[in-house]
Amino acid sequence: METVRFGKTGMMVTPLTLGTWGIGGAGWDENTDETRLDAIAAAVECGINFIDTAPAYNAGKAERYIGKALEQMGPGTRQKVQIATKCANSFIDGQYVRSGRPELILQQCEDSLKNLRTDYIDLLIVHWPDPEIPYEKTFGALTRLKEEGCIRHIGVSNFNQEQLQRAMQCADVEALQLQYSMVEQGNADVLQWAHGQGLGVMTYGSLGGGILTGRYRTLEQYAPMDNRNRFYPYFREPLFSRVMELLKVMEPIAKERGVTLAEIAINWSRQKDFIDTSMFGAQSRQKVESNIKCLDWTLSEEEMEMLDRAAKAVLS
Repeated sequence: METVRFGKTGMMVTPLTLGTWGIGGAGWDENTDETRLDAIAAAVECGINFIDTAPAYNAGKAERYIGKALEQMGPGTRQKVQIATKCANSFIDGQYVRSGRPELILQQCEDSLKNLRTDYIDLLIVHWPDPEIPYEKTFGALTRLKEEGCIRHIGVSNFNQEQLQRAMQCADVEALQLQYSMVEQGNADVLQWAHGQGLGVMTYGSLGGGILTGRYRTLEQYAPMDNRNRFYPYFREPLFSRVMELLKVMEPIAKERGVTLAEIAINWSRQKDFIDTSMFGAQSRQKVESNIKCLDWTLSEEEMEMLDRAAKAVLS
């Protein structure tokens, strides 16, 4: 699989990144351990060399799946895969708790190394900004970890441009991760700015929490902590009906090309010139292998423009 330069990190990464929030299990569909481990193995076997995770993904469970899966695949597998994990966010008693306390960051890094069964982390990302802790303290902890060789690069997620610039004044921040998809384009400006500054740019939510796959056609109720209820707004009105109209624009493209709606959604994101790698979540081998087929083709300029117009109608 082709690789692209991930900004000034120097990392060469695949244009698709496997996201493991869903594999962690909390707030998503239930799958067996074997299914989740096999999904990770499938991504690596298909050529994906970038995996994103976090200790907040079911209290380290997603990290532990990754560590076990890579170990089961044999010696040398870890060295072929670059891992991004996060800090400053915890999953405690079913709740997400953000904190940029330096002592927490140091402890989370230690725990992540154990969970991932590795002695280094390629990219450690501050999961969410914490306005209660001075950035100097938060990023001072990450700089210490980098100096000690525990991590190789520092990144941030869910930071706006002002917060990103403040972070860059405190440490050598080299990467930015934000949500971006056809149904979530509010971060386009900061993503473009970061790309212009030489940061590695990765995006999550390419499938809109799954709604852009076409799997959800009727309005349903989800449990309070289900991420389709708690985090993504597209599974409620008025956005649900608007996204259904967007799917109607995607469907003729899918039919003509013989591809899935998920492939269209991922390609729309990864074909933006300010994005280095787009993340997709998949909890089974079948879904991983299906989504990766998007790399076999690209949307035309006319199709991109058509989808841009349709997505704008959803967001207006």
